[in-house]
Amino acid sequence: MNPRIKRVFLILVIFQGLHSIEEYVGKLWEVFPPATALSGLISENLETGFLIINIGLFVFGILCWAFSINRDHSSARGLMGFWVILEIINGIGHPIWAIVQLNYTPGLITAPFLLYFAISLIRVPYHKAPTIKIEID
Repeated sequence: MNPRIKRVFLILVIFQGLHSIEEYVGKLWEVFPPATALSGLISENLETGFLIINIGLFVFGILCWAFSINRDHSSARGLMGFWVILEIINGIGHPIWAIVQLNYTPGLITAPFLLYFAISLIRVPYHKAPTIKIEID
């Protein structure tokens, strides 16, 4: 696997962590019905549910990187596909939501970075191109 993909994926997961922090500070679970519903499935205390989901997502991302992406495991492509879809949805969804609200919404600042890194993963060749040496006698 191309070493650049490994780096970009790790950066993407780190930005997902920052994105979750931005959403936590903005109390996303209080203002975004899907976040409220998901958090409520985990805990009666919505804040606790939100934290569990987002810490779990971040840990899952680090584990994906450490045990699959970084080690060129056969699961790497599928896991990257999951993350690319998730972050494209995040990267597009947050700005659309802010436009509809005509206001800042939690996660808006970091969402474009998630979109950028997700698209970067699509654009980087999966395998590093082989080096060809030509010797002329």
